[in-house]
Amino acid sequence: METSARIGLVGKTVGNRYEVRSLLARGGMATVYEAIDLRLDRRVALKVMHPHLAADPGFVARFEREAKSAARLSHPHVVGVYDQGEADGLVYLAMEYIPGRTLRDVIREYGPLTAEQALVLLEPVLEALSAAHGAGLVHRDIKPENVLISHDGRVKVADFGLARAVATSDTNATAGVLIGTVAYLAPEQVERGEADARSDVYAAGVCLFEMITGQVPHSGDSPLAVAYQHVNADVPAPSDLVSGIPPEADAIVRAATRRDPLQRYGSTTDFLADVRRARASLPAPVPFIDTPAMNDTLVVGTGHLTSVDANVDQNWDEDYYGDTTDQHGHHFERTSRRGLRLIIALIIALAVGAAGFAGWWLAAGPGTYSPTPDVIGLNYNQASDLLAAEGLALAAAAEAYSEGTPAGSILSTDPDAGTGIRPGGTVSATVSLGPERYAIPEVQGLAPAEATEAIIAVGLATGGRVEVFDDAVPTGQVARTDPAIGELVPPNTSIDLLISKGPEPVEIEDVTGRKQAVAEKRLEEAGLQTANSREFSESVPDGRVISVSPAPGTVVDSGSTVELVVSKGPPPVEVPDLIDMRRKAAVEALERLGLRAQVDDGEFTRLNRVFDQSPSPGQLVPRGSTVTLRII
Repeated sequence: METSARIGLVGKTVGNRYEVRSLLARGGMATVYEAIDLRLDRRVALKVMHPHLAADPGFVARFEREAKSAARLSHPHVVGVYDQGEADGLVYLAMEYIPGRTLRDVIREYGPLTAEQALVLLEPVLEALSAAHGAGLVHRDIKPENVLISHDGRVKVADFGLARAVATSDTNATAGVLIGTVAYLAPEQVERGEADARSDVYAAGVCLFEMITGQVPHSGDSPLAVAYQHVNADVPAPSDLVSGIPPEADAIVRAATRRDPLQRYGSTTDFLADVRRARASLPAPVPFIDTPAMNDTLVVGTGHLTSVDANVDQNWDEDYYGDTTDQHGHHFERTSRRGLRLIIALIIALAVGAAGFAGWWLAAGPGTYSPTPDVIGLNYNQASDLLAAEGLALAAAAEAYSEGTPAGSILSTDPDAGTGIRPGGTVSATVSLGPERYAIPEVQGLAPAEATEAIIAVGLATGGRVEVFDDAVPTGQVARTDPAIGELVPPNTSIDLLISKGPEPVEIEDVTGRKQAVAEKRLEEAGLQTANSREFSESVPDGRVISVSPAPGTVVDSGSTVELVVSKGPPPVEVPDLIDMRRKAAVEALERLGLRAQVDDGEFTRLNRVFDQSPSPGQLVPRGSTVTLRII
């Protein structure tokens, strides 16, 4: 019913203004149509919310607020919002119409993309996010479906602010709307439902990962399983899945998709700066999208060959022979015959000379050279044996690092493979040292300036600095590095310093009334130590916590000691001397002290007095204990 109702809008006019022309797409929250704005005579994309959302007043109110915020955002890489309204039970949004395709279509048709191609597409997305974040607007739902690429090569981001309206809706019907976007949700969105600019950074990083690997970093049998991985597993380096990805792309993905928001790029502006630096250091991308303007972006330049006008010679011949008379013709004929004899003689002489030259070429000249065998990739002994079989010698002239050639293998030769070499000649080889790698030095506990010097001294570069809690390393000193200390990395790799800001503060939990063992375990699991003392209590049962010091809710350093006062139960009662007291008076005396009386009547009770009691007078017993009275 819903499908037919949505299709039924084609040919109708919404809000007395938008004439619906065709159906474009359906999504979890809306159906999108191509429509004509009759008032301004322009083509728009009309997004009509699904009925279950339109029926929720809370959603409609939030949707209107978010739409107004998005409408204030004007940027070349953001889909413009023109109008928002409600008519005939329909809640709609009129937006800029972008004929073309989505980034999802591009990944499906052309992916995986090269890092260079992916960065070209990501750059305008980050420009859009930077503008939005600067205006106080967070997208919350960055994914390939929300990145549009027009036929003329423009890249635009759609649906700013709409994810928030859906996510905060009160109706249960919205519970599954964002379920398809779980692959791009930042851990804090999964855990706490919170989203800020760093959540958009995470989602954009996942999009970059998907563009260059062809798949999302986390998958599972259910959305819950995927969400669990976002919270508990790091996004892997793209090069772990696809070989040949440059380290710049790995580094950008890693920095954008940290699980801890504080360890990600501080802003999309920082993210964008790294993307531009990486693009400048990488080769120009190969054109891949059949969009002229996009390919202009992807191609640095093309050369053009200008052809010579072939009619020049033809016209010159016609001019030369145009004035010929008979006299000129006879003269030309005699001249031509003498020239012909000279040409024939010259040809014969050249032939004889060529034969002699060929003999010299093959016997003593360059013709004695033979092609140098290809030994690239062989180890030194294999290359030496192969060359020796050809009558050539091998000399190791140099060594060089190589990412692709194993250590000990031939990296290059002089002469090059296939180039001529004399018999008995020597081939000079450059032998690979393997990938150039340096161990990250031990800098834990050093001041940042000292750590920076140590890192630079081994041929590496320093990256950012991030403050982290650490129970062992004093505040202001290096707690660890990223990549980790001791890891082998390429030269000039940026090493992030994680600076200790001391133990992580802990808020003391209220464990009053809990059993002592339970209270101690909960506090110790929070990183605190415990000490205890025991007191009598009229109100707290034996073995349970009476009070906590410092008070619950106080924030203290991890490792701090919390004092627990544990109840020993009610204080003991001294049994009174009841001997010779009348029965009634003795019972009342016990009850006043919180003790119980058990009366043991003798055979005769003429005196009705206590002549014996148990426990004995002066003995300490718990409140509520029973005292046996023998009556005579």
